[in-house]
Amino acid sequence: MKIPFSVLPPKKLYQYSRYFRGVAQRFERKLPVMQINLNQAESSINAIDYISMSLAASSVMFFVFLLLLLPGLKMGAGFVGILFFSAILTLFVFFQQLSYPKLVASRRVRLIEQNLLPALQDMYVELNAGVPLFNILVNVSNGHYGEVSNEIGKAVKEINSGADQINALEDLAVRNPSLLFRRALWQIVNGMKTGADIGGLIGDVISSMADEQVTQIQKYGGQLSPLALFYMLIAVIAPSLGTTFIIVLSSFIALGEGTVKIIFYGILIVTIFLQIMFMGMIKARRPTLLTYD
Repeated sequence: MKIPFSVLPPKKLYQYSRYFRGVAQRFERKLPVMQINLNQAESSINAIDYISMSLAASSVMFFVFLLLLLPGLKMGAGFVGILFFSAILTLFVFFQQLSYPKLVASRRVRLIEQNLLPALQDMYVELNAGVPLFNILVNVSNGHYGEVSNEIGKAVKEINSGADQINALEDLAVRNPSLLFRRALWQIVNGMKTGADIGGLIGDVISSMADEQVTQIQKYGGQLSPLALFYMLIAVIAPSLGTTFIIVLSSFIALGEGTVKIIFYGILIVTIFLQIMFMGMIKARRPTLLTYD
């Protein structure tokens, strides 16, 4: 897995990260879900290595920010202020790096659940038509169901290599980050173990997912109003009031021209970051059971 905001090549970054392993081990004890997020993101990196590489990449970014802000000294900005602002940006980058595996896992969940309902409907029709389950799995893996086809394809490869069909589906359910996908697989596995009608079980899963789809749409609609208010506060009102306050304050305490420019540039950068964060929040809250172009 790549480390976001990393300017070093992966091999150099890994070598440099060895100096941060002690600190990374302390972070790893406080972040027990990091390894789970990495596994669900299909990453072969362990949690300690990822945290140490994130620390190494963030330390490099600190010096990058410092070099970018050093011209502010000519404008009258203090060196302590530049150090402080560089540290704030570095902390923001570091926390973004720590949350990146969870973001990748969430992206996998979204890609899986977008095509899960039509894939299950296809399986339901074929089961009622008397098609064997393994042939159905092969058809779904070769179908145009995006990440669902890729996930089912992994189980098909294991079965073709000699693994038991039930064990292959159970392993796939354990590794998958999507709760809805795991629920569907467990229903299929339980039906195979007990000899129950798998078609009926999948029909129940489809019905519950249709209800979940309606619930997600209603919940998303209810979240849009407070999110729109939040956007107005951080993207319109706060920058406008902050700019006005700095202009008025500078006339009273005689702030230098360079300091005022640095503050304005800081407000601009923070506003851009907050708007990007807001767009990510909107995208993350969209219903996962709907397909988007």
